[in-house]
Amino acid sequence: MTKATRPTISDVAKAAKTGKTSISRYLNGEKHLLSDALLARIEKAIADLDYRPSLMARGLKRGRTRLIGLIIADITNPYSVDVLSGIEAACREKGFTPLVCNTNNELDQELHYLDLLRSYQVEGIVVNAVGMREEGLNRLQQSALPMVLIDRKIPDFACDVVGLDNTQAATTATEHLIDQGFEALLFLSEPLGTVNTRRERLSAFRATLARYPGLVAENSEVPLTDAALMDNALRQFHARHRGMRKAVISANGALTLQVARSLRRIGLHWGSDIGLLGFDELEWAELAGVGITTLKQPTWQIGFAAVEQVVRRIEGDADTIREQVFSGELIVRGSTSR
Repeated sequence: MTKATRPTISDVAKAAKTGKTSISRYLNGEKHLLSDALLARIEKAIADLDYRPSLMARGLKRGRTRLIGLIIADITNPYSVDVLSGIEAACREKGFTPLVCNTNNELDQELHYLDLLRSYQVEGIVVNAVGMREEGLNRLQQSALPMVLIDRKIPDFACDVVGLDNTQAATTATEHLIDQGFEALLFLSEPLGTVNTRRERLSAFRATLARYPGLVAENSEVPLTDAALMDNALRQFHARHRGMRKAVISANGALTLQVARSLRRIGLHWGSDIGLLGFDELEWAELAGVGITTLKQPTWQIGFAAVEQVVRRIEGDADTIREQVFSGELIVRGSTSR
């Protein structure tokens, strides 16, 4: 056996001067069936060879891999990082290993990783979806794998979902701005598309302001990478409502960063010239100028709950489809103070 060759169970058996059945009993926890002398020889052979059993192979023999696949839309997003922390903690507690796939918000990558995870025979999947097309949905339905969606639902696809109570959170954020005396509000999001989180937050924003007919309610959709369009949207909103207290609600953390950069570029200061409130708590929010008010999501808890639910499905839970929502927490800072 060369140095680069991985030792096998046969190599261990040969070194211990016994058969593979005895080695299998040792590895499967049936040490009581072996003599003390044989146990000592096996342990020495394993140590000398630096033998590591293949957990994948052993799991497949039992019909279990103890793997959970994770498809994440954007692993660089602070939201995703915090969710992954909760997912990892739950996997560790439940005895599963997570396989993380980052799609970078690309639909083709989503399809690729779906096929990859199925080839690894994962027992369940947790998905933070980009917006799967028909082909991807058909593959999921055919796989019959237990699956839980985080944050974003997939239209016309019945599946467990764990995420923020978007209606409650957006209502709380909007009412805070109204209580602070803002008279013109702009809800700023990336293009809505079929992303339910953006649509639900916008709907709650509109519904809340509908109860205050004297206030101005506007919304605008701006891609994250279009700095010129962002500058123009904010500049025009500010100009249209001169003499009024104005504020912007940003629909997610990545967008909040771009809004902050845009306001700096066009010479407006949050907290004095314009109010700013962003979904998702950001590490730098309290350090930026007078601080930026945020709607904090319980991201760790969301990730943990998603794994708990997919494990329940793996273990045979056949209850009706479940949507589990968590409340957000408003963290008030100088960007929305009177």
